[in-house]
Amino acid sequence: MAILGYDFLQFVHNIAMDLLDGLRAFVATAESGSFTKAADRLGLSNRLTSKYVAELEARLGTRLLQRTTRRVGLTPAGEDLLARAPALLDDLDLMLSDMTEGTRGLSGVLRISAPVTFGETTLTEMLRRFAAPHPDLTIDLRLDDAHVDLASEGIDLAFRIGTPVVSSLKVQRLGQIETHLVAAPAYLSRHGTPRGPQDLKTHVCIADTNRRTPALWRFSKQGHAQDVLLSSRFMVNSARAVRDLARAGHGIALVPDFILGDDLQTGRLVHLLPEYETGHAPLSAIYLEGRTLPRKVRALIDFACADLHAKR
Repeated sequence: MAILGYDFLQFVHNIAMDLLDGLRAFVATAESGSFTKAADRLGLSNRLTSKYVAELEARLGTRLLQRTTRRVGLTPAGEDLLARAPALLDDLDLMLSDMTEGTRGLSGVLRISAPVTFGETTLTEMLRRFAAPHPDLTIDLRLDDAHVDLASEGIDLAFRIGTPVVSSLKVQRLGQIETHLVAAPAYLSRHGTPRGPQDLKTHVCIADTNRRTPALWRFSKQGHAQDVLLSSRFMVNSARAVRDLARAGHGIALVPDFILGDDLQTGRLVHLLPEYETGHAPLSAIYLEGRTLPRKVRALIDFACADLHAKR
């Protein structure tokens, strides 16, 4: 009679877990198009990920993936399953996290993508404070100025500066990044202080090539905008490097406020033409559309929103 007692429940539990392992491996492989990427996303070996998918196909009695030497594609049955499986897994993960995190705090892995400089100067410290009360929570932060594909990389949440252009993403506005025109006192003592935007044409300027128009700086005052096309002596794809060059007195720069720290308060840098607006960009939290938002992701969004507003 043991089969009707504990042994039977254990038998059912093992079947359920095998099925879930197979579904997770299948979804990760289908979304990333690669067993290798799926294995990295799941924290498993390539061989085990492939094994889980093969066992799921055997259990369902149908082929879900078309394997080639370069890429893994979906069969019609795989397309049908992929349309249903992510929501099922999300609902199950949400249920389990609500049951466990309610008593133990947040747990599991939280994969986050962010721009390099913003991540280094602002986000890492924020994440440290967010994770401090949750010893079972693992933060996997990927810093990259390119907009990575959230599904294929297994990213739970991305921090983005600027207006997202992908319609399949959910966007929650967290705040706004302001830019400031700055220069070091040493530079201004040698070259003088510009009195208006057009004066910048006679100055040494430092361009951040991460901007959409590195050489075209826009200024606005009382609703009237004027553009200044500049030839820059220094061009660099790092806001931190742009600030450092300005600090060292090598020219005038447009830099985002999060990189300045206390430079303006201490006088290391001087805010130029403060009567002009010099641009701003939204800071947003981005996640995949059509997915149940896990509690830990929602908690991070709420924490980031409150933390960023507190600093304003």
